[in-house]
Amino acid sequence: MIVERACHPQFLSNTFLVADGEGGPAFFIDAGGPVEPLIEAAERLDLTPTHVLLTHHHVDHVSEVGELRKRWPGLEVLISQSERELLDGAEAMGSVEAGQTLRFGALEVRPLHTPGHTGGMLSFLVDGPGAALAVFTGDTLFKDSVGGVRAPGHSTYADLRDSIMGTLMELPPDTVIYPGHAQETTVAREWDANAFIRVWRGLDPEGSQPCTALGEPATLVLLGADYDGGTKAWVRWADGSDDIVPGSRVAQTA
Repeated sequence: MIVERACHPQFLSNTFLVADGEGGPAFFIDAGGPVEPLIEAAERLDLTPTHVLLTHHHVDHVSEVGELRKRWPGLEVLISQSERELLDGAEAMGSVEAGQTLRFGALEVRPLHTPGHTGGMLSFLVDGPGAALAVFTGDTLFKDSVGGVRAPGHSTYADLRDSIMGTLMELPPDTVIYPGHAQETTVAREWDANAFIRVWRGLDPEGSQPCTALGEPATLVLLGADYDGGTKAWVRWADGSDDIVPGSRVAQTA
């Protein structure tokens, strides 16, 4: 399996070019740019991209769809229907949902519904002969961190936890995780080392530090790493509900 990655220098968002080998069909996952290195890679490897598969609608994952279509005007762009409804210019896009299967040469791609960061978020599970499974997780799961649930179009903390623990962590341990931002990892590594997953597994305790989050009183359950070198916070509100928010929006109190 060929996986080429381009990472936006500011947003650290990833765009991927995926194929089963040189000289065959290929597809992109997300299109936040820069896409020029991936266009060059496709030409160098004699690949024929046919699709762009979008994990969700946020601009740092879709902004360069037009550039890809300039190079390959016939590219089919697919996103979940609920995310499609949140995009400008979506009339030029099709939809894909969990339960469907797409094939690109010897590769089989299955969308997985992994809501939380957005309600219609899809992860894409890619299976090919002679290679470990790969899953492209968008903004649901990162190396050492998880997605927030206060972004535009978000659903809930419970959705995010269930997407990670009930879907992604159920994949084989050697599955390679290609997140929507920053570096790749594996299911086994995140199972053992991701601070959020360790608490969900009951290996590490929840915190109980009083704090303010987004200007409201809360309890800081966990202050973990984020993909950009900052922090991500799991907080519990006074009514007992939970959220994942940027660590920069949390202040610990006495």
